[in-house]
Amino acid sequence: MSNGEHLIDVENLYMHFPVTAGVLQKKIADIKAVDGISFYIKRGETLGLVGESGCGKTTTGRCILQLYDGIRGDIFFDGVNLSQLKPEQMRRMRRNMQLIFQDPFASLDPRMSAGDIIGEPIKVHNLAKGQEYRDQVAELFRMVELEPFMMDRFPHEFSGGQRQRIGIARALSVRPSFIVCDEPVSALDVSIQAQIITLLERLREELSLTYLFIAHDLSVVRNISDRVAVMYLGKIVEITDSDELYANPLHPYTIALLSAVPIPDPVVDRTRERIILTGDVPSPIMPPPGCNFHPRCQQAIDICKTELPELRNMGGEHWVACHLVK
Repeated sequence: MSNGEHLIDVENLYMHFPVTAGVLQKKIADIKAVDGISFYIKRGETLGLVGESGCGKTTTGRCILQLYDGIRGDIFFDGVNLSQLKPEQMRRMRRNMQLIFQDPFASLDPRMSAGDIIGEPIKVHNLAKGQEYRDQVAELFRMVELEPFMMDRFPHEFSGGQRQRIGIARALSVRPSFIVCDEPVSALDVSIQAQIITLLERLREELSLTYLFIAHDLSVVRNISDRVAVMYLGKIVEITDSDELYANPLHPYTIALLSAVPIPDPVVDRTRERIILTGDVPSPIMPPPGCNFHPRCQQAIDICKTELPELRNMGGEHWVACHLVK
């Protein structure tokens, strides 16, 4: 059930995509993109969601926004079960939930000006007209540190960082309380990444926003996230406070990911142990029995190959799904 302290509650979420074949497009299998996960996001906090490509991070974010058919499980937003809403009710609810896309160019219509892109949600939801509409668009430009005189320019006239700011302003235009940030800095230069993350942190403070921040790089989410969840092949394997995760990782997959994070001190970086994962990520169509990670885990024992580990609280809200952790 929903908790009043939580803005988002996800309970037993499944998202399986059918695989079809033949002239009649008969279903032959399922891609288990998200396979029974539960978590929450408190009001005003940022939950970082990390893992390798294909582990189900983006699918999880889009499931929360109800962008797919066939979602199983319960998703509560501010106490409202989204899976029980009718289409028109969900349309109104989406004003409170927005998405920042990964690609700052492909997500913008090249035939629309920046001002029209940012202002379109305002028109769709009938939030303002005339001079009030133009004033709101200009304020959104200033909010993301762009000048209002740029609103007549087209996406190709902006740099990558500026295009991502336009995407952020578009997400803010309907005054949401929750934003899914789907790898918003992965396509940007390192220096621009820092600027966008600083902007997102400032906006969270000023506008009392709640974020689900999706990334594949643990070093990116370290400073912006209050808590971090680690996903592997459709399941959450570890979730805890950000400082606790970096200081005391428990799951072998988390430890391996952290060993690949660059350290600015070259002496320390040369002497630390790196864990190289062998093999490839198993297919989400036919995940291995037992623990999904056991084929690549150097510490796997017999029970890992047969029994699926449950996500257990190891104390202090540090949850981990691993038979090896006592």
